[in-house]
Amino acid sequence: MGLLDKEYNSNVVLTTIDAVVNWSKRSSLWPLTFGIACCAIEMIVVQTSRFDLSRFGAEVFRPTPRQADLMIVSGTVNQKMASRVKLLYEQMPAHKKVIAMGSCAISGGPYVNTYNVVNGVDLVIPVDIYVPGCPPRPEALLDGFLKLQRMIDKETLAKKKA
Repeated sequence: MGLLDKEYNSNVVLTTIDAVVNWSKRSSLWPLTFGIACCAIEMIVVQTSRFDLSRFGAEVFRPTPRQADLMIVSGTVNQKMASRVKLLYEQMPAHKKVIAMGSCAISGGPYVNTYNVVNGVDLVIPVDIYVPGCPPRPEALLDGFLKLQRMIDKETLAKKKA
């Protein structure tokens, strides 16, 4: 009974370190309580019982960036707010992820090329997932969240060869 004859007790589980680490990362994403404009209402709706983001591991929105590892940028980012967005991102612990929600956060939306609006939050911080729409439906944000979880599942702890 063992590895050679492939017979195991019922309490033995075989997996990889990557699978365990990625499972724990994707199953406990804690979003930051952070909404800038009208898309924030749709982000709040995702946490209600109808859509229930909690079933995917994002139980509660955290009140401080030091407790969160997911930032959902939902709304128009202007020049004055850009430095605050960057500061919040830098205060988040390692394994931080970003979802840009709505056309304003992705590309500036209807305010593109105005003097005070940043033409995409990806000019300020790195973005992992884009959720288009104006404002995007809660289902779209759930889909973006599931894509983020699938992206996390593909990560590895092994060092990449140059």
